[in-house]
Amino acid sequence: MKKTTKLLAPLVLIPALALSSCADEAQEQMNESDSGDNTLTVYTSEPQEKIDEIIDAFAEVNPDAEIDVFRAGTGELKTRVASEKETGEIQADVILAADVPTFEDYAAEGDLAELNLENTDSLDDSYVDEDNYWVGTRLIPTIIAVNTDVISEEDEPSLWQDLTNSDYEGQIAMPNPDVSGAAAFNTAVWRSSDELGDQWLEDLVANDPTILESNGPVGQAVGEGTTGLGIVVDYVIRDLADQGSPVKVVYPEDGAPYVSQPAGVFADSDNQELANQFVDFLISEDGQQMAAEQSYLPVRDDVGVPEGAPELADLNLMDPDLEEIAAEQDEAVSYFNGLLK
Repeated sequence: MKKTTKLLAPLVLIPALALSSCADEAQEQMNESDSGDNTLTVYTSEPQEKIDEIIDAFAEVNPDAEIDVFRAGTGELKTRVASEKETGEIQADVILAADVPTFEDYAAEGDLAELNLENTDSLDDSYVDEDNYWVGTRLIPTIIAVNTDVISEEDEPSLWQDLTNSDYEGQIAMPNPDVSGAAAFNTAVWRSSDELGDQWLEDLVANDPTILESNGPVGQAVGEGTTGLGIVVDYVIRDLADQGSPVKVVYPEDGAPYVSQPAGVFADSDNQELANQFVDFLISEDGQQMAAEQSYLPVRDDVGVPEGAPELADLNLMDPDLEEIAAEQDEAVSYFNGLLK
């Protein structure tokens, strides 16, 4: 299998004219690549190492497939897709990114094709779109990360509410919701919560959190002890712990918001069959076993969980109305950004 990976520029900082130019360049790149039923373009927010492993595993069952990967944060991917729609057609076949509201928006706009998959019967219905436009591929809760060299066990938080304690002022890192799809989703979930809401967000910002670009840098800050605490997706901290960093995962007792890292196929795709095969691989037993090996919680219950992770049945997850979150997410992010000014 031939595989190429292209990194996206930070499109949120590029003027509209440059975005059009990027879309034109992407079109030229696709036109120059070998055409045919074995070519697939994937847009993803997956960490580079993890998406490379996924594609290598997919190659074992599809050795003739040629995969092009564009990797960026969810916010940048959404900007690229919007630019491509304005100048012609979406250039990707598959999108694998963080949050359900993004996929709900694409489905409502007619950008996604109905999926044709074999493995959805092995998933809980909550991870499968009732209209069959997207399917969850792994469970990614956001948790409280603790550097155990900085924060003692008796002083570590156990609730989201604890993070507003003045003892933690200047000690919290969190990802930018303009870049991270999971962070944007979480902001809307927290704001919609009766127990948290606007007041909690205000109090959290009053504690002077460090806003970093995405979940990876947040994990690094906690791992290095730059901050004692982080609001971050769980697998990042499991990976760091496996590498010897003095970090631990705390699943908040009042519930963890989570994304299911959906995958979907764009309606503009000329290779629907291979695109569906790729998405189906992600939720297959082999694909989900790989997810667990990559420190993700799987969306199937027949492959186990990563070492040291809780069983799915033992997790307290926040389950808001996803349609409500999709409708309120942009406003919630805008509200949060306003608090930072």
